[in-house]
Amino acid sequence: MRLLYALLLSPLAAIHAADKPLGAWQALVRTESWTEQWPDASGKAEARKVTAEVWTQAMQASLDAQGTLHIPARAQPYYLDGPLVLKSGQKLSADPTAEIRLKPGTNTCMVRNERVVTLNTKPVPADQPRDADISIEGGVWSTLANAASLNGNQLGLSSKTDTAFGTHGVILLQNVRRVSVRNLTIRQSRPFGVHLANAREFRIENITLEETRRDGVHVNGPASDGLIRGVRGDPHDDNVALNAWEWKNYAPSYGPIERIVIEDIMGAPEGVASARAIRLLPGVKRFPDGTTLACPIADITLRRITDIREFKLYDQPNLELGRDNDFSAAIGTLKDIRFEKLTFNHPGKIEVHADTDGLSVEDVLVRHPIAPDWHLLSIGPLSVTYKRGGPNAPEKWVEIFSPDLDCTVRNLKVNGVRTEGSPADLPFDQVIKVVVLKPNPDYPKTTPKGGSGKGILIR
Repeated sequence: MRLLYALLLSPLAAIHAADKPLGAWQALVRTESWTEQWPDASGKAEARKVTAEVWTQAMQASLDAQGTLHIPARAQPYYLDGPLVLKSGQKLSADPTAEIRLKPGTNTCMVRNERVVTLNTKPVPADQPRDADISIEGGVWSTLANAASLNGNQLGLSSKTDTAFGTHGVILLQNVRRVSVRNLTIRQSRPFGVHLANAREFRIENITLEETRRDGVHVNGPASDGLIRGVRGDPHDDNVALNAWEWKNYAPSYGPIERIVIEDIMGAPEGVASARAIRLLPGVKRFPDGTTLACPIADITLRRITDIREFKLYDQPNLELGRDNDFSAAIGTLKDIRFEKLTFNHPGKIEVHADTDGLSVEDVLVRHPIAPDWHLLSIGPLSVTYKRGGPNAPEKWVEIFSPDLDCTVRNLKVNGVRTEGSPADLPFDQVIKVVVLKPNPDYPKTTPKGGSGKGILIR
């Protein structure tokens, strides 16, 4: 990682002593009324009339006038009806308890950088303009996606009009360098908590997720030299995702992801609904003109991670648009992936279905009872049947994964995988499973369908 920490620890933006407080732009605040949907005592949707202040223009005026914005704490939430836009060198901060909400029906991100554009039809140009030295810190950010309703905020689009394709974040940073997002809470939101793409030298730190309904931190390629630290809470999707290849309806861009540290991640406690997952998704993108782009993932360290149920390093076509309509043109590649200091209080696994050169798993504490068929690391394809149309419509069922594709893992190192209180490592064959799939002759009477793919381990 060489210079990574030196790059990330440099100051991003100075706080100007003469900055005016947010109240100086009070004249730009509008008071409006609307209806929100919230669950009643039984969990059913209940309409509530809301009259509140909309602060978008006032907050943007502060940023435009002085390059900084501080949102102080107050008893009432602040509402936005569109994203706050930060230019290079600008800083947004909020008191930790200040709650910022997205007005129902807005359907955009809440904060983004200026130079967000559509980049999904070809490789990102090397000279693509970027914003730099942006800092976002503090606050509680919500798009009002509760158990009863999304309140019209399903997508975290870059803007209401001329939207950059594939943008989908509460905090959206695309085409950026030297940016940080720190010490904030994403609450009851449908888009990705923090969405980055074409990003270099970034720091995402101390992100709390509360009832979020997509990934906590989602990174699309190209991306490099990043630190993702201290993500905790209960997303209903991946806690952290590095997607070099991507399902095209969520892809603002494609490309390699390299030199990233993911550390101090904690899954939600048992009994709390949460995916408890971390994803690394390499692949090969085929663009509409037929050209292809390799999207590998390399030099990634994942360490000090507790109670993640699944590390997903496998190929997965796009079921939302139809697996035959959007899939990686070839199996993806991983290089130099390091897992260090993992703790499993409950069963978890690392699943690899990618051509991999350099994979190490070290210092793993297993605190749960070990079942006879338990393995920590699985190498090879997966097969799972999605019973679309219901249990009595097998003609509509589809395979979720890519069960007919082989993968090869080279240079695997496993050390220090132990149960609680044991001085000895668990045997290699107990820790590692190499998958060889076969077609299921009883399908669809029994599932999954199986396949012809296999994992190949070259030690």
